[in-house]
Amino acid sequence: MPGMKIPLHWHTEPLLLLLVIGASWAHALACGPYRARCLPGRTEYPTWHAVRFHLGVLVAYVAVGSPLDQLGEGFLFWAHMLQHMLLIYVAAPLIVTGLPPELIDGWLLGGRPRLARLFRVLTHPIAGGLIFTLCFSIWHFPELYEAALRSRPLHVLEHWSMFLPALLMVWPLFSLSATLPRIGYGQAMFYSFALMVADLPLWAVLIFGEHPIYETYRLAPRISGLSASSDMILGAVVMKGFNEVFALGCMAYAFFAWYQREK
Repeated sequence: MPGMKIPLHWHTEPLLLLLVIGASWAHALACGPYRARCLPGRTEYPTWHAVRFHLGVLVAYVAVGSPLDQLGEGFLFWAHMLQHMLLIYVAAPLIVTGLPPELIDGWLLGGRPRLARLFRVLTHPIAGGLIFTLCFSIWHFPELYEAALRSRPLHVLEHWSMFLPALLMVWPLFSLSATLPRIGYGQAMFYSFALMVADLPLWAVLIFGEHPIYETYRLAPRISGLSASSDMILGAVVMKGFNEVFALGCMAYAFFAWYQREK
């Protein structure tokens, strides 16, 4: 019912906090005290890389550790979709651009040729785009989606299996690495358009469905003025809105950068 109060809190589970603090701490050590070893050739502290990386980690924590997680887990589909979009289209690009290229290149070129070949395959736009699209779409099958809502470990797995493929998906567009470079401007425009088209089937199911397809949200207490059907439609709008802003933004950047280079 509208106006219903529910207990909301920030998650402070030790494992979650360890991951958040550990990732930021490891980045700070690599870029600070161990810079000579981890970032060969770089003498100054990579300030903007650090800002983007830590901001990406913060956004990821807000997505899975804030009250948004409770709203999305038991009450509002659009809140759960917003969690996914923050992980995919905000946190992932920030973290990828927050990794200094010397860190990636030095690690992969330091006697790890097989690993370098594997990552070249995984970060190829066809592989990365397909892996992400399949993982994202499959988790939205009603049976798997409902199972994740009812099982905390499965819910955590769901978020990881969207976030990690999202890193592969954005890598061809945002990479700063020479070993695993970003794709050319023409390819980036085509790839961004393909990403914009790839989630159309899921979007169509959500926005044109006659009835809510997820039982949890159909039966959930109405804590806002949205009906279950309206909640599902709003979730589809959130999903497509983030996807289109991301894809069109990447296409526009690639077009103008290509134009400036050819002038």
